[in-house]
Amino acid sequence: AADDPAVIIYTSGTTGDPKGALHAHRVLLGHLPGVEMPQRFLPQPGDRYWTPADWAWIGGLLDVLLPALHHGVPVVSHRAKKFDPEAAFRLMAEQGVRNVFLPPTAMKLMRQTRTTPYPGLNLRSVGSGGESLGAEMLAWGEAVLGVPVNEFYGQTECNLVVSSCADLFPARPGAMGKPVPGHDVRIVDGEGLEVPDGTTGHIAVRRPDPVMFLGYWRNPEATEKKFIGAWLITGDLGRRDPDGFLWFVGRDDDVITSSGYRIGPGEIEDCLLRHPAVALCGVVGVPDPVRTEAVKAFIVLKDGVAGTPELARAIQDFVRTRLAAHEYPRHVAFVEELPMTATGKIIRRALRERGGV
Repeated sequence: AADDPAVIIYTSGTTGDPKGALHAHRVLLGHLPGVEMPQRFLPQPGDRYWTPADWAWIGGLLDVLLPALHHGVPVVSHRAKKFDPEAAFRLMAEQGVRNVFLPPTAMKLMRQTRTTPYPGLNLRSVGSGGESLGAEMLAWGEAVLGVPVNEFYGQTECNLVVSSCADLFPARPGAMGKPVPGHDVRIVDGEGLEVPDGTTGHIAVRRPDPVMFLGYWRNPEATEKKFIGAWLITGDLGRRDPDGFLWFVGRDDDVITSSGYRIGPGEIEDCLLRHPAVALCGVVGVPDPVRTEAVKAFIVLKDGVAGTPELARAIQDFVRTRLAAHEYPRHVAFVEELPMTATGKIIRRALRERGGV
């Protein structure tokens, strides 16, 4: 039956130990609108789907593999020892891939290798989700991949509930999109009451919902904490604008409190990525005796770039002149790599644990 248990998918554990999200048999049919919308009304004649995401992740399994098989769309399968951006371009061109789900980290790595279209690449649709992309990555995607990148949003417990679709409405850089048909997604406060447009609150999904999990495997306490009344609380903060677009601010425990301001790391990371020396970055709050927290940026530089104090100051000035004065990183650390989950999300908790300044 629709609500009978079907599969357990473990969360990627960005905010604690992974938990097993138990999903029901309705989860596949429930996902179809959320896949069809960013993939420009999949299926179309000639579609062929690929993702570098592991099929053990809900992003690989239910954003790509199972919906494609449901629709009779061929799926390209390739096991790589690690993600190679140039090999990804070559694979998509050689295998005639038409539809792709590219996690944000994969796109950021691909951006390091190309600023012009890849010969023979002929994509029809590109979807991305897992972390916010921002204007810089969206512009690169359309220029190099040849089609608009449609962002979408979800999580292991309740996936693909918000999406952009350039065929339906123009994208707003920084916005996740609008609720996918079939899902009631709102911004609510800690009591489960809807907040006014423009106000930051919890991104919440009203139950029942066709992609909502049944609960955490053998963890009723954690399951209960996931809900406030009729709402599943995602643990992410966001806001809605008057036109119905939803904007991701950050995970509830990733928001930085500095000098009375609540700062989401995504906007700062997007700004940092515009700097020509920056390849990847992660932003967190570190303890500050005066401001409560100060913004600290961990930065992976592009090949051949040396991390000097002068470059750190230049990067700080770069952000200070483009964002509000309280948002620039007061501390900059150059690192070889960022701690990431198996699904390519930055583990900001691990950055905070590195501590100090």
